[in-house]
Parts: sequence; structure tokens; C-alpha cells
Amino acid sequence: MKQSIQLRLGQQLTMTPQLQQAIRLLQLSTLELQTEIQNTLESNPMLEQGEEAEAPESREHGEMIDRSRETGAMDAETTLAGDRTDTIPDDLPVDSNWDDVFDTGATSYSAPGTESDWRDNYETITVSRGDLHDHLYWQLDMTNLSETDRIIATTLIDAIDEDGYLPQDLAETRHNLAIELEVEQDEIDAVLHRIQQFDPVGVGARNLGECLGLQLAQFDPGTPWLKEAGILIREHLNLLGNHDYNGLLRRMRLAKDDLQHVIHLIQSLNPRPGSRFSATEAEYIVPDVYVSKVEGKWRVELNTESVPKLRINSFYANMVKRANTSKDNTYLKNNLQEARWFLKSLQSRHETLLKVANSIVARQRAFFDYGEEAMKPMVLRSIAEEVSMHESTISRVTTRKYMHTPRGIYEFKYFFSSHVSTEAGGECSATAIRAIIKKLVAAENPVKPLSDSKMASLLAEQGIRVARRTIAKYRESLSIAPSNERKRLT
Repeated sequence: MKQSIQLRLGQQLTMTPQLQQAIRLLQLSTLELQTEIQNTLESNPMLEQGEEAEAPESREHGEMIDRSRETGAMDAETTLAGDRTDTIPDDLPVDSNWDDVFDTGATSYSAPGTESDWRDNYETITVSRGDLHDHLYWQLDMTNLSETDRIIATTLIDAIDEDGYLPQDLAETRHNLAIELEVEQDEIDAVLHRIQQFDPVGVGARNLGECLGLQLAQFDPGTPWLKEAGILIREHLNLLGNHDYNGLLRRMRLAKDDLQHVIHLIQSLNPRPGSRFSATEAEYIVPDVYVSKVEGKWRVELNTESVPKLRINSFYANMVKRANTSKDNTYLKNNLQEARWFLKSLQSRHETLLKVANSIVARQRAFFDYGEEAMKPMVLRSIAEEVSMHESTISRVTTRKYMHTPRGIYEFKYFFSSHVSTEAGGECSATAIRAIIKKLVAAENPVKPLSDSKMASLLAEQGIRVARRTIAKYRESLSIAPSNERKRLT
């Protein structure tokens, strides 16, 4: 094959480091963004954290704040503004002011004092607390036991699970202890009985019946229906678990109202006594945007308190000289360039987030007005076409981003759902169907709860045809038990 030189024209897309940085910031959650900003502040001397209450030092900075206030919040009903067409030049004049090139220098987008009155500010307070085993060991240290009994008690406490149960057989416990000391089975039983008197009540039980029985033993002997509750737990707990109330009425020989009192007493007990010592701590979500209704229109604005306010350090920026190629000047010049790109990427992230949030609120206005049953089906492509962005960008924006609304805090992705066609030719979102199922279950007769087939029939009467299997899937996603487990005595 003969070699030759040919000239061809072609186009290809390349991702510059600046674009990669903008995409990376876009997909970060609020907490991750805070960490990224802090790391950048520590590594780049050209960036500094500005105070929102600080007065502007120059006329250009004051104009910048005014422009930020104008673009900080937008009405969801208004038409979205066109995309910004200004581009970043390849070579920025390093000895000029940043405000001369771009209208940024702070990451704030709304003026102080514009927050709605209905917003609640929470402080995350992390409290260190011990788990269940620490609590049991603390009580063991306060108990007068012999050295042998203390070794047995330590072995038993180690075997207790996080719910407070002792799943290990006592014969196995004796076998494990035989390596260290020789003990009799009645000694292990006596120590276990001592542990079962510890707090929380019911700890150290080997099954559910024993756990509930230990809790009943702490009641005052004069408590109404205490004796009947003990009999039910010891002899007929399986019937109660299967909701076989007719069988309970026959076995217990009680009237319907009397059996209801017994069941209420049992339901007041805790089947998982160790659960309140769970080491899981509450995680508070930091919303990215706030949605409020102002003068009949839904308004969206960024949460300006979620990230620090950044700006270029003017002192170090003025030290950069245009024609100087010394090592120190090159270092300052590179850091200034990186700082400007970081601020630009951060501004782009905020603008994209606000634009997508406004589009979501505008499309789901019925949800904010009337609730989940009015949710409309929506996919990523719908928002992408409206804001002239790629679906992958919308996916990044809506992942781990949260919206604080009068109805609660929702992830952006919550507003995207599949749809089911209706008889009238319209569409009903899966979220609306789940809300209808939840409403039907809340209003059902507890003596004869609605089956999945019955709920499918009721939805069909409203023009929404959903298969029984789909109803079961939606019901399970809502953590609603099947009809036989929802059955109540009255």
C-alpha cells in the first residue's frame, strides 16, 4: 500500500480542564462543595472568604452586588432567560481587576434579609453517646457479683445483639466458658436472670415472647388486663402475629372489646428494647434552594448560607506584574488564573442549579398547590429541552440536590417519575398513584382492609388502569403491609 500525505478538515469536542472543573463542581452535593471550597481556600492564596455584611470597597464591587441581588431569585412562572453568551478568553490580563472582565467576585445571589419567614434554621449538634453494650457494661460495673459471675455476665453481654436479644444458646455459652472456667448451667441461668433486670427492660431475652413477658413483669400487679396479656403472650402469640383475631376470641374466651384492651396493652410494649441505643445519628439535609409563594407566584432562590462567600484577594492580585517572568510572579499569576476559573465555575453551578429548579417548579406547580396527588409525570428530557442542556447535565444537577418547600424537603429527582396512561387519554405519574394508594389505605376499614386487587379496581373507577402487581410494588415502596397484616380487631 503506497503511503501518501493527505490534508483533512475535521471537528472534535475536547474537554478543557476548566470545563472538567465546572462539571465536577456541578455534581457535588452541598456538603461536598463546602469541603471543596475549603480545600481550595487553603491551597490558593488568591482566594479569600468575604463577609456578607462587609461594605463594598469600590463602585465596581457595589455594582456587582446589585447585579447579584437582581439575579438571586426568580419567579418560576416567568420565562427563563437565555443562556449567557459571554466566553472566557484564553489569556486573561493578569494585572487587571476581575470585575473589569466578569461581574463576579462573590458567590452570593440574594440580598440579606430576603429569606422567607417560614424557613426554619436548624443547628446540627452531634452528641456522643454509648451503644447498648456500653450501657449494659456500666450497669454491670455497679452490680455486686463474684469474679466468676462477672466473667459469665461479660460473655452474655457480648452475645446480645443490637435489638437487645440473646440469640446464642446457653449451652453454647457454657461450652465457650469451659475454656476458662468450669461452671454449671444453673449458674449461667442465674446470671442471665440478673442481666434481664438491667435497663432497658426486656434486654437479654431469647425470643419475642420472653422479651414481652419481661416487660409485663415490670407493670404494677393491679394493671387491668395484665393477667390476660401474659396468657396471650405465653400461649397465643403466633395467633396475634397472624392477626387471627377470631382464633384469639375462641382461645382466650374474651369479649371483642376485652380482647382489644389486652392487645392495646401488648402493643404498648417495645419488641426491640435495644433499638433506642442505636449508634446511628440523625443526618440533617442542607437544602440547595428555597421555594416559597410570594404574591400568588412560586418563587425559587438559592440557599446563600450553604456555601462561603468567595472573592479575589485584591492585595495579592495587585502584586502580579504583566511582563515579569520570575518564579514568584509566575506562581501568583497561575493561582490568580485558577482562582478566577474557580469563581466562574462556581457561578455557573449556581446559575444552572437555579435555572433547573425554576423549570421543575414551573412544571410541578400543581404539586406545590395541591400535594402529591397532583404530581405530573416528568422525565429528564423535558427539563433538558426547556433549559437547552444535555440530559447528563440535568442528571448531575438533580442528584443529591435538595429543595426546601412549604411541603417539606425533597430531592430534585423526586419530581421525576414514570407515568400511567388514563382512560381519558391523559397521563398520571407514579408519585400521584402512590399518594392515592396511601390515601385509600388511610381511609380503609381496619376490620376489612383493602386488597391490592380492590385498590386496582378503585383506581380503575377513577380512570387509572393499574395492574395488581404494580399496586403491590407501589405499596411495598411505601412500606405498607399487605391487607392480611393490616387487619385490626376494630
